[in-house]
Amino acid sequence: MTAAAPPASPATRGQVIAWAFWDWGSAAFNTVILTFVFSVYLVKGVGDDQPSASAALGYAVGIAGFALALVAPVIAARADATGRRKRATALWTAATIVVMAIMVAVRDDTTYLAFGLILLALGTVFWELASVSYNAMLCQVSTPATMGRISGFGWSMGYVGGIVLLAGLYVGMISDNDDGTAGLLRIATADGWNYRLVALVAAAWYLVSAIPLFVSVPEIPPDPDRPARIGVVAAYRKLFSDIRQVYRSDPHALWFLLSSAIYRDGLAGVFTFGVILAVAVYGIPQDDVLIFGVVANVVSAAGALLGGWLEDRTGPKPVIVGSLVGLIVTGTILMFVYGPSAFWVFGLFLCAFVGPAQSSSRTFLARMAPIGREGEFFGLYATTGRAASFLAPTLFALFVTMFGTPRAGIVGIVLVLVVGLATFAAVRSPVRRTAAEV
Repeated sequence: MTAAAPPASPATRGQVIAWAFWDWGSAAFNTVILTFVFSVYLVKGVGDDQPSASAALGYAVGIAGFALALVAPVIAARADATGRRKRATALWTAATIVVMAIMVAVRDDTTYLAFGLILLALGTVFWELASVSYNAMLCQVSTPATMGRISGFGWSMGYVGGIVLLAGLYVGMISDNDDGTAGLLRIATADGWNYRLVALVAAAWYLVSAIPLFVSVPEIPPDPDRPARIGVVAAYRKLFSDIRQVYRSDPHALWFLLSSAIYRDGLAGVFTFGVILAVAVYGIPQDDVLIFGVVANVVSAAGALLGGWLEDRTGPKPVIVGSLVGLIVTGTILMFVYGPSAFWVFGLFLCAFVGPAQSSSRTFLARMAPIGREGEFFGLYATTGRAASFLAPTLFALFVTMFGTPRAGIVGIVLVLVVGLATFAAVRSPVRRTAAEV
């Protein structure tokens, strides 16, 4: 693989902050839509709190992952070749925002469940595609010496953005007033209107927060050694060729892509289904789950910042291993405890470990990727991740279906994390590039 030239000058502090504000805004989808509010509304409200609704959510997320696996590497490779990472991020961010806005039409009626799940699946695909190019831009705003801190800063900005947005939504639009309205704005709750309006507000939040990235962070130059246009068949032929090259040049890089695909799916399962479990299993009221979400994001932000600080001193692998061990132990305990108090304690422990694992996985790959091919590698990262993304949702849905209770789904998520940790243990830490090498 040839490498494009690195940026001529390091990013300014303002550009780093602008880049991180995309993470801040993306909480509107990841935290509000996918985790704490809209997915819960689909299962608890639209789906009438039936186990079949929880299972349907799992299958919808799994299908979205499969679709992403098919398209992510080709789209990312084209963005690298043409120097359009920022344009690709903008395109898929806009598509996500449009889908979020359409969610306002999902009424509190079981006949709308399929429609809501389709929108959720589409939004997941578009958001993940935006994340591929956005993650590749990490190399445009950091150096090898600062990559861990800046990645952790981005993750923490996402969590803090989630805190601010969730708190505002809870106070203004979701807390039940017991008179048919919700929040200080006294939004009508009939037909799920307050939850539907939340999706519209979240879309606007994401739009405004993403603008600084597109204004401040410069685009990469095109790669002169790669064609700007490539057919779909040729693109996939090149994808498999690149995978073979990765294996020949550094088998550990390919092994990391495969092993991280497994445990990252477990991490996604923790967030996607954790709140569903909080409501359906541990008895936390649907509107109060946002309070948990605010506290959870505080804990997650602190974990991501601490993990980034540790990573720049120890490397990403110890941070990832420690986080996975913590998640497995805590998830196992959650199988056997009951009540809201227990979920508050151990659910927050889970959140403390998820942020460092996510952030350090991103920098692990960024340290491995050849200069100028970061987007392509993050496309492979998304592809391998989404190729395995059916694991946690499907196992969650399978255990729920088999045992007739959402609690059983915890077993599926923990199993995925265990397998991910076992396979990751054999991966060698990436060789750190010095500033001179960059």
